[in-house]
Amino acid sequence: MNTIKIKFFEHGKDLGMPHYMTEGSAGVDLRAAINEMIVLKPMERRLIPTGFAIALPNNFEAQVRPRSGLAYKNGITVLNSPGTIDSDYRGEVKVLLINLGNEDFVIERGERIAQMIIQKCEKAIFSVVDELDKTDRSSGGYGSTGVK
Repeated sequence: MNTIKIKFFEHGKDLGMPHYMTEGSAGVDLRAAINEMIVLKPMERRLIPTGFAIALPNNFEAQVRPRSGLAYKNGITVLNSPGTIDSDYRGEVKVLLINLGNEDFVIERGERIAQMIIQKCEKAIFSVVDELDKTDRSSGGYGSTGVK
């Protein structure tokens, strides 16, 4: 298990440390560090601050993903899902939410708006070749393997 350094900004200090809600949770919930409620209208997107920054170890990333309950019940999702926080980023973690539902959605201070998963990343080395290995699928793209 890796220790992640976290720095709170003044507007997020009272929201508490991100934590796993259950023993089996893959991600920690991110809370809205806003001073006034936000009404997110249908098809509107907003960048919501969390009130903290993190320092990830090299070869790690944090992925910001939607919360399934908000997506299912209200159509609220993370627009660039999953959003990647690189290991060398030290700015405030923010969540790009969009309302894909039909109703206005109210975001209040401290509300759990997304989840963050810490993931190890492998670095790749690219090598230019004239031909790629042949496979059964080869260059078949979208839908090429069928639906059943």
